Amino acid sequence: MLVFWNQRLVLLSMPKTGSTALSVALEPLSAITVPRPPQLKHTHAQRYHRFVGPWLENSAGARFDVVALMREPVDWLGSWYRYRQREEIIGKPNSTGGVSFNEFVEAYMAPDRPPYANLGSQLSFVKMPDGSIGVDRLFCYEDIGRFVEFLEDRLDFAIHLPRVNVSPEGETALDPAVRARLAAHSAEEFALYERVKAGELS
Repeated sequence: MLVFWNQRLVLLSMPKTGSTALSVALEPLSAITVPRPPQLKHTHAQRYHRFVGPWLENSAGARFDVVALMREPVDWLGSWYRYRQREEIIGKPNSTGGVSFNEFVEAYMAPDRPPYANLGSQLSFVKMPDGSIGVDRLFCYEDIGRFVEFLEDRLDFAIHLPRVNVSPEGETALDPAVRARLAAHSAEEFALYERVKAGELS
């Protein structure tokens, strides 16, 4: 999470959407940067509006715009799968070493997820208890250039994103039948992504 005080802007760091690169690039401009621990770095919309937003807005006497990035759902899972194939965690419960991407996605959809597939969702990151989306603007990760243009205009600063915290290479081809089950399992998330892709929320 990054807070830009003068611009009244908050960037919520959705996991696996370039949040580390954005933090590195934008930290000099931000009034508050939360790089760790993950629970705070990746503060989701519900937690923001319950705890952080009221504090900021009471302190500033003004409302803050809240923005975030969203990634295509299969690609988002693929990034998590590859990230958990890192050599340093091989043999640990959250490692996907020796697990195919199809098996990983099947495990993600299971009622009792094993540790290596125990993830939340992008939908739960931005969704409020009443079903509304808890960010003012939601941009498409696959068109991150448009998001950078928005930030450059809002912050009046040229942004150059470094390549940091990049997941290792890995095979993430998904069987069509598994993809169809995932689309049904996460239908609301896929629908939200299509709205974001179409520019409806940005």
